[in-house]
Amino acid sequence: MTRLPPELRDRAIRWIADDVDPAARHELQTVLAAAMSGSADAVADLADRMAGPLEFGTAGLRGPVRAGPNGMNTAVVVRTTAGVASWLAAHGKAGQVVVVGRDARHGSAEFAAATAEVLHAAGFDVRVLPRPLPTPVLAFAAKHLGTAAAVQITASHNPPLDNGYKLYDDSAIQIVPPADAEIEAAIAGAPGAVSVPRQAGATVLGEEVLDAYLDRVAQVPRSTARGLRVAATALHGVGAEVLRAALSRAGFTDVHLVAEQSDPDPDFPTVSFPNPEEPGATDLLLALAAEVGADLAIALDPDADRCAVGVPDAGGRWRMLRGDETGVLLGEYVLSTTTNPDPLVATTIVSAAMLGDIARAHGARYAETLTGFKWLTRSGDGLVFAYEEALGLCVNPDFVRDKDGIAAATLACDLAAKLKAEGRSLLDELDRLAVAHGVYVTDQVSLRVTDLAVRGQVMTRLRKAPPDELAGVPVGVEDLLPETDALRIAGGGLRVVIRPSGTEPKLKCYLQVARPVGDAAALAEVRVDATGTMTALRRDVEALLA
Repeated sequence: MTRLPPELRDRAIRWIADDVDPAARHELQTVLAAAMSGSADAVADLADRMAGPLEFGTAGLRGPVRAGPNGMNTAVVVRTTAGVASWLAAHGKAGQVVVVGRDARHGSAEFAAATAEVLHAAGFDVRVLPRPLPTPVLAFAAKHLGTAAAVQITASHNPPLDNGYKLYDDSAIQIVPPADAEIEAAIAGAPGAVSVPRQAGATVLGEEVLDAYLDRVAQVPRSTARGLRVAATALHGVGAEVLRAALSRAGFTDVHLVAEQSDPDPDFPTVSFPNPEEPGATDLLLALAAEVGADLAIALDPDADRCAVGVPDAGGRWRMLRGDETGVLLGEYVLSTTTNPDPLVATTIVSAAMLGDIARAHGARYAETLTGFKWLTRSGDGLVFAYEEALGLCVNPDFVRDKDGIAAATLACDLAAKLKAEGRSLLDELDRLAVAHGVYVTDQVSLRVTDLAVRGQVMTRLRKAPPDELAGVPVGVEDLLPETDALRIAGGGLRVVIRPSGTEPKLKCYLQVARPVGDAAALAEVRVDATGTMTALRRDVEALLA
């Protein structure tokens, strides 16, 4: 029998009294009753639920849908929105336009409604997207409508039981410090959810915002080639209909969707983890691509802000490109076709460094930022392209100041069609870039944890005893604190960046091996050498985390 600490019991009772959702109250009461009876599992569960509140990470709030302050539920959303409303008013935004959108996850409809009701009661001009729609549509609406803020209820590519709250400020970009700390302070000062005013009556938008977005996406392509067959999946998210419409308006009509994954389903029945990066997530897509004889495969994550690209090799075997491969392909394409006289491209400190080489070859400016598009789209004037290795691509910063899987997919189809018309492929273009700028092999090692404290313990250990050699190469270590909680280890063409994830319970390690290429004849040998070094590097990094 495990003793329930009185302080934990009292906090749970107070939260239950202030909760606005009868189902959530009953859920937490059940856990509390089991904990009071001495169940060790229930005591641990209650302590975890009460360990909150959720904090704004790389992309807003995310957590499991469950009762208690350390979860996504209506009470948390109500108090969060009360804090946001207070913060907006304190910054002179009272009464201005705020737009609210959502995906189709468990709880999304209820959380979006609660968000709109709190903001409407606080006097804001609240506009609600008409149905579950991709996050890039919400990000477009934020700029298109000139909003003071925008909220998207989504957990993006997180596991099925999660949901989240993504917040954009008046720049139509996700919030950055000190706004996050200011909002969290405002949330802490908010009353219990039951005491927060709520009022129905927000304006529900029609299809005009989506139509305006699709019209802009149709202008993203740079070429006139359209002879392309596409296989695509939305991974049970909200992107299938919008992707098909976007590609059609851009002139790509030979599109085949994975039927089993095209309709929104919050249980994600065909994938254990709805992230195109995860092993097995794109198996149905690649099988369809082979079956229909596609030229290109496209996978969106559930809220369609990320885009993964699959290609066949010369023997017809399909594989998904890494995020860095797609990033440099589209970055090169944008720079080779932009009309901006002083363009800027950007990526993050954990992405491949090849984009910098490409930018220099085009006489363009280049920036590296912290992880997250809230930093990338703030990287400077003249931004024409930004990407991060985790499949985030912004090919359209003039009308969406965030990653946009729909627009990226459209531009990827345009590039693939152009190359096909020239008798070339995306893999051929990657070879050309490697000869020009060197081979960049990237990989990732992740330590998934159940106790978030483990991440800090590992980072502390590595700071106290960093490696002096990896893959047989002497390396140095740079601590990126206080700017961000990360370590950069580099030397002899190797680079490793280690950081806690801001969206998942992981410690992530981003690996890069770079090698110059003398000429096309040497490319295959250089790739073999770099790949062998990466294998050794991966082994050593896994040992570091053990």
